[in-house]
Amino acid sequence: MNQQHGPRRCIRPILTGVCFCLCLFRVVPLASANDGDRAAYDRLWSHTQLYRNPGEGMLQSLALSGRLQADAAWFDTDQGDLDERDWRRFRFGFTARFSNDWAAQLEGDFDLNASAGDSYQRLTDAYVSWEPSPALEAKFLKQSAGFTLDGATSSKNLLALERSNLTDNLWFTAEYFSGATLAGTLDQHWTYKAGVFSTDDDDGVGSFDASYFTLTRLAYNLAGDLGLKNAEITLDFVYQQEDADNNTPDFSNVVSLNSKWEDGRWGLWTDTAAGRGYADQRDVWGASLMPFYNASERLQLVLRYTYLRGDGKNALRLGRYNKDIVSGRGDRYNEMYAGLNLYFYSHKLKWQTGIQYTDMSDRANDGGASRGWGLTTGLRLYW
Repeated sequence: MNQQHGPRRCIRPILTGVCFCLCLFRVVPLASANDGDRAAYDRLWSHTQLYRNPGEGMLQSLALSGRLQADAAWFDTDQGDLDERDWRRFRFGFTARFSNDWAAQLEGDFDLNASAGDSYQRLTDAYVSWEPSPALEAKFLKQSAGFTLDGATSSKNLLALERSNLTDNLWFTAEYFSGATLAGTLDQHWTYKAGVFSTDDDDGVGSFDASYFTLTRLAYNLAGDLGLKNAEITLDFVYQQEDADNNTPDFSNVVSLNSKWEDGRWGLWTDTAAGRGYADQRDVWGASLMPFYNASERLQLVLRYTYLRGDGKNALRLGRYNKDIVSGRGDRYNEMYAGLNLYFYSHKLKWQTGIQYTDMSDRANDGGASRGWGLTTGLRLYW
């Protein structure tokens, strides 16, 4: 990473990005994925299936799992500039399915920017599950604790390059915690998830040496009633026992009311969330609106507005890349994002580009204010 705090500006990369995005919007909508493209990708991805048992037996299938993400970012703010290119994520592991509705996944997180001996970071998924019916899946050990709109969306399927700063402030961004969950689909309308997790952010499977948090998620889908492709409204509630040894953000509870609407080429994702802080963490609330338009099967235009406010000074953190320039905290945050997504093989292989304007105020005047533009582009791949 090259970080500078001098007068140099990154207007040229931003203008280049704008021109590039306009060219994509002009050319790519005329093209769509054809059967030959899909067949070629299908053949390539089929090699991740290592074993499949056509008959009876304890092990039914074994497949590779993982994701690879690369980013390039240029930011120009009043407080400094940033020019960075790195491997955003690399995860690799295995998924196995067994007889009698059992399954297991083991996946590790690796830092390709580090030296070979230091590349391993932690286990992400390391669980066993049992799913006798769509109405019940029980999952044990280390797994994703997803809540808020973007926190419950895998990084493989995000519409913007990064999760919103609403999620980054209120969600437990370590994401993977040891615990037990029950989840399922009750009918065409209702889905649910409930779980209890350790607050340890451990490299391995973890323990309950600190405290715990609970997660309840209830969703209702109106799509059939309204004649839409998707119309899901979700309520998330997290309760966390206050403990000085928790390796999670200091919120005793977080609530999020989020939704996903889609009809034809248009869609809208929304999130309104709040967290009650403890210790030095102030209360936080905010909202995020993300409309999108599918110009073709391959090209998608995404807009997002995010607003955050803290109940007191130094309640808010900046998002990724901005916080590499300004490490302090603020109290009011506004962000506007515009992006283009180019899908080669749905979310399994895509190229995303986004431009954002960020403004965070800092009433404490102790180094948390930030204002400026940023351009990020990245490749997203998973199997």
